[in-house]
Amino acid sequence: MKERVFDAEFLKKLDSIVINVRMAMSEGTGGNRKSRSKGSSVEFSDFREYSMGDDFRRIDWNAYGRFDKHFVKQFMEEREAVVNIFIDCSRSMDFGSPKKYIYGLKLAGVLAFLALNNLDRVCLNGVSGSDLKQSTAVVGRTMYDRCIGFLEGLDFTGETSLNEAIKKKDIKGRGISIIISDFFSPGGIEEAVKYLMYKKQDVALVHILSKEEIQPELNGQVRLLDSETGKAVDIAVTPVLLKQYERALESFEAGLREFCARMGVAYVRLSSDESVEKAVLEDFTRSGIIR
Repeated sequence: MKERVFDAEFLKKLDSIVINVRMAMSEGTGGNRKSRSKGSSVEFSDFREYSMGDDFRRIDWNAYGRFDKHFVKQFMEEREAVVNIFIDCSRSMDFGSPKKYIYGLKLAGVLAFLALNNLDRVCLNGVSGSDLKQSTAVVGRTMYDRCIGFLEGLDFTGETSLNEAIKKKDIKGRGISIIISDFFSPGGIEEAVKYLMYKKQDVALVHILSKEEIQPELNGQVRLLDSETGKAVDIAVTPVLLKQYERALESFEAGLREFCARMGVAYVRLSSDESVEKAVLEDFTRSGIIR
């Protein structure tokens, strides 16, 4: 039975986290984000057909009377960003104390809440194997319960190919894409990031490890079991081996950091035993994911 993630205490904390998403977008509709387009926030631009989650106050009833369809008004300067949040649903995320997936879901929940509160459109994406489980894109704080329902319905099993799955995402127009994962994925993450950037996304990687992975407390003869493939390895844990592991983990993280720096992608590495508030208000801010 999965552990409860979004309890009353967590939901109460959301109102105390007041931050702004960092990107100024030039495309999108409605919303509360300043674009680079010329014009004032009240300068009319165009109509588009109403979709679920749109602010009903923007419906043009005169257009409805003429066409028998609901349309919403678009304005030149106030724009929404489309925020895609990708959550790694591999079995390796179901590890640690606290488990990495619980921490990841809480972070996804906070990011969704902040985006909806900013009148941005949010789409949640569970990455499982080489496939995506996608939520309906929603906007407005009243849609948050729908986001929680989607996140609580995700299962964390098997392997995940982040590259293959994310490249299946049909993205139109500029937006923000945040990937939450331990990045223990065959093939890495580089192809997915390059694809998202080609699709004009502002990309951020949220790298979650457990404290057991960062500082393993092992000694003597142990059997290690790959949680995704089931493969077992018998090893003798010595101080020399632990040092080799430490260097390998540092090299893995350094490679991600170097790639992100080269591509202009925000990156943050977190431990699943840290508080969500610290991650959002300090680590996310320092890394440039939010401000």
